[in-house]
Amino acid sequence: MFTGIIEEVGTISKIESSGGNIDFTIKANLANELKVDQSVAHNGVCLTVVDVTNDTYKVTAIDETLNKTNLKQLKEGHQINLERGMKMNAHLDGHIVQGHVDQVATCERAETKDGSWEFTFSYDPKLMNVTIEKGSITINGVSLTVVNSKLNEFSVAIIPYTYENTSFKTLKKGDIVNLEFDVIGKYVKRLMEMQSL
Repeated sequence: MFTGIIEEVGTISKIESSGGNIDFTIKANLANELKVDQSVAHNGVCLTVVDVTNDTYKVTAIDETLNKTNLKQLKEGHQINLERGMKMNAHLDGHIVQGHVDQVATCERAETKDGSWEFTFSYDPKLMNVTIEKGSITINGVSLTVVNSKLNEFSVAIIPYTYENTSFKTLKKGDIVNLEFDVIGKYVKRLMEMQSL
């Protein structure tokens, strides 16, 4: 379980293919605090630490994960949002995030405002995921509030702190991002689907 509050922006230092899987080695300050078998969210994708060496650690993404997220588009040198699992006795500063990506979206616009930024994303409506105005959304692991909610498009407003301390500072039009929709909204959607059976 995660909160969508990014701890650190790591750097992909090595990418290795292993059959249909990809091993990512990530350089990060938090690496020396990790242990094997620990869960860490990478751009919102929960992956298990399989090796730790000083200031780097390794995780493996299987084919299923690669097909549903933006991880296969990462290159060596790319920045990635990192968050360790939530402590049960800690404050929930973002919202409940499972680390399970629902689908990807495309950045349609990245606009500078007066002291902030607004990013607009579009996504495939066939999967029936929805956003609501002022609802929660997770983009590349970052907990954010939805503005301008439409059928298959929404925007988020980014404050300077979030912009500087996440990979949003490198995000541009055309980039693919991971989306995790609000878990409560997903349960409501499922219950409504069951009622129509």
